[in-house]
Amino acid sequence: MEVEGSYLAARTLKEEGVEHLFFLMGGPNYEIINNSEDFGIKVTDFRHEQAASMAAHAYARVTGKPGVTTAASGPGSLNLLTGQYNAWVDCAPMITLGGAGPIEDFGRDGFQEADITGITMPITKHNFLVMRAREIAQTVREAFHIASTGRKGPVLIDIPKDVFIEQAEFVDYPKEIHLRGYPLLESSSVVDVQRAAELINQAEKPIILAGRGVLLSDASAELISIAEKTDIPVITTLLGISCFPENHRLSYGLMGMHGNYYCNMAADEADVVIGIGMRFDDRAMGRFQGFNPSAKLVHIDIDPAELGKNFLTHAPVHGDVKETLLTLEPMLRP
Repeated sequence: MEVEGSYLAARTLKEEGVEHLFFLMGGPNYEIINNSEDFGIKVTDFRHEQAASMAAHAYARVTGKPGVTTAASGPGSLNLLTGQYNAWVDCAPMITLGGAGPIEDFGRDGFQEADITGITMPITKHNFLVMRAREIAQTVREAFHIASTGRKGPVLIDIPKDVFIEQAEFVDYPKEIHLRGYPLLESSSVVDVQRAAELINQAEKPIILAGRGVLLSDASAELISIAEKTDIPVITTLLGISCFPENHRLSYGLMGMHGNYYCNMAADEADVVIGIGMRFDDRAMGRFQGFNPSAKLVHIDIDPAELGKNFLTHAPVHGDVKETLLTLEPMLRP
């Protein structure tokens, strides 16, 4: 049976469990919106694409599921950038269905043409440009996999208008996915965790800085267990709020530009600073050159690019927060 590309796109969204589609309708993307509604996906029309992308980002933050948004070509897709960038820095899974113009018009500076795949490359985990309707199902499956694994983030799927209406053979949705060049780290190096444990065990005034990675990894229980075993106080970043109970005796609260003075002073006077699922960014740390130069830094993060990015890190640990904390706790002395 042959169906239109827009049908395949909507069907694959449904197979991925998508319940909401946030959009502003335009010529290139109205087919995907209509078909999504036919599959029982709740479609929400906004009066500006930026609002639609912000809603998709918020949905991802609240539910943990990928927020899905779509817009028309050129200025429509460009207006989605703010929400995409928010999803990028907040590690929120998000899928953007772009609506490019016809393939034959590519490179001719036609009506509303914009290289949205090139423009969004610095603020997405990955970009796809689908040139054949038969590629849609596999592409959507890969996009959701990339957005929802490792360090979560936004993925763009740009689908030209003529691909949405092209006929293609309907095939079963791919159940498994194997992406060459996209391996996932299953666990941290034991040697790296041991190095971190040694620094923590030697510390006299350690402090834990806990971020959103603790929430994304569902590692609050492990964080509480380590804090209580070692009697180390816990400070949270802005996005890490709620990862550690604020009424706990070891909770110091929020640090950074918008945080508590005593939290910042505690971090600045600690001899070992343990960053867990946070980025050591300027809003949390202040002026980089002025932060606690004598402290030894332990940093646990799922993204290796964050390790040592802003500060010299004495014990970097690349890995999932939950798995790393489970490995780390037995190595720590009470």
